Amino acid sequence: MNVQIETLKFDDNGLIPAIVQDSATREVLTLAYMNAESLARTIETKETWFWSRSRTSLWHKGETSGNTQRVVDVVPDCDGDALVVLVEPAGPACHTGARSCFADSTITNQSGLADLLDQLYRLVQEREQERPQNSYTAYLFNEGLDKILKKVGEESTETIVAAKNETIEPLVAEVSDLLYHLIVLLVARGVTLEQIRGELAKRRGS
Repeated sequence: MNVQIETLKFDDNGLIPAIVQDSATREVLTLAYMNAESLARTIETKETWFWSRSRTSLWHKGETSGNTQRVVDVVPDCDGDALVVLVEPAGPACHTGARSCFADSTITNQSGLADLLDQLYRLVQEREQERPQNSYTAYLFNEGLDKILKKVGEESTETIVAAKNETIEPLVAEVSDLLYHLIVLLVARGVTLEQIRGELAKRRGS
């Protein structure tokens, strides 16, 4: 976190707006306000601290709910009068229990493919770690790499067959199955989506 508090432009009340985003998906979780002290505590503890304008006091996100936010980075804008705070959330950001304070269906339903793949990757990671009963994903991890590879092969073949169908729907369904099993494979081998993005970016550049 390369942010210098003394260079920031706080408003007349000593506050600066902080846009909190999920570091993995870049989903906007909330808009809050910080003063110099809460920002300093955020940087020091690597968890979000804000200034409550209604209570006129500092508050540590998740102090009572347990829904803390581990801070990955704090980035000021070009004018130094607003912040983006990238976090790894340990639960909902909103007091209503919603993941985001901007969780209106007209917004969340428009998530791009990249966001959905990021969310799926994290869910598959959770299944690998927790291994819940009656979970197909946990079953694949329990069976091991050979089973996962077999499923990737099967879904690849089914995608090829579906591509020869005159209707599009079977192809859409099979590609979706293939993407899911590929993500299971990536998680099993410890490969991140960021690594895939990096490789694709290098190829685009060349």
